[in-house]
Amino acid sequence: MHDAVAAVIGQDRPVDLPLWRSFWDGLHEGGLRRGEAVALLASLSTAMPGRTTLTALLDSLAERRPGPAAGGTGAFDRAVNIVGTGGGPRTFNVSTAAALVAAAMGTPVVKTGSRAYTSSMGSLDLLDHLGIPPTRSYEETHELLEHCNIAFAGYFVYPAELALLARAVLPLDIRGLGRFVNALGPFLADMPVSAQVTGVADARLAPGLRTAAAHVARGTGRRVWLAGNDLGADELLACTPNRVHAYEADGEDEFTLDAALLGLRPGTLEGLRPRGSDPVAYFTAVLGGEGTPEAEDTVCLNAAALAVAGRATSDWHEALRGARAVIHDGGALALLRRLRTRAAVHA
Repeated sequence: MHDAVAAVIGQDRPVDLPLWRSFWDGLHEGGLRRGEAVALLASLSTAMPGRTTLTALLDSLAERRPGPAAGGTGAFDRAVNIVGTGGGPRTFNVSTAAALVAAAMGTPVVKTGSRAYTSSMGSLDLLDHLGIPPTRSYEETHELLEHCNIAFAGYFVYPAELALLARAVLPLDIRGLGRFVNALGPFLADMPVSAQVTGVADARLAPGLRTAAAHVARGTGRRVWLAGNDLGADELLACTPNRVHAYEADGEDEFTLDAALLGLRPGTLEGLRPRGSDPVAYFTAVLGGEGTPEAEDTVCLNAAALAVAGRATSDWHEALRGARAVIHDGGALALLRRLRTRAAVHA
């Protein structure tokens, strides 16, 4: 058994950077024994690894990604990303709606995401229904961001090793083994945005994810907000207080977003459930101000968080007013139509 796998299973010693490098080399070269990838993923998903193992894992994958070409990051300088760790109560696609609203307000957004893991529809699944393909390269993402102020990045932003792990566990489904990978996904995407807002559904994972967030912030200079709430959603909610851990390259902070103090309406999780059988119809209804009050307020709160995290404004009330304005004046729907039209023309 590879030493990295044995150490993760035994939890008796950390896995350092050279050992992770050796494991990934073995995965690429087909030198691992049958079942080692399954054992690794199952163990990581059972217990979050310690700080040394986790940060070395992040570094070992970061150094294998090519990233955008030098000089090609200009449009990303002010961009923000919103992406959750998965899990939690079933809601409509809040983060995708918030990304569109924030972009319509003027905050550049590059959203990463995946297909459904525990929910009925992930962000990439919804994009399929909307007819908006995710981008396939940094160059395409850069171009779309410049033209539309928003882009949805495809799987190219993730390490190739994740796809290799998925193949290595066949015929098992990585979704049954990859809870750890899904939770860590927001910190594995290589996109040179200035800030990232990530919701954490499972409080048991929060300590390890705070380690990951702090490490990414120090290593990339990206501002990283980790948000959680007592209702266990992986997005900010307008119907309950939200705790936010904010990480910068030079330090960290913690604050609470109290929906009531921000002037948002009281509500329940029920108001965030998907409505009807057509996901596109309800999604567009929310963007046009025809969803439930909870849906509108939650989208506005997440869009405002993107504006504040991206330093488009420091005034939460101003950001919330801006988000509500583009919902009710048609700006968010106009942006969605523009993206769909552009996708159809370039198909």
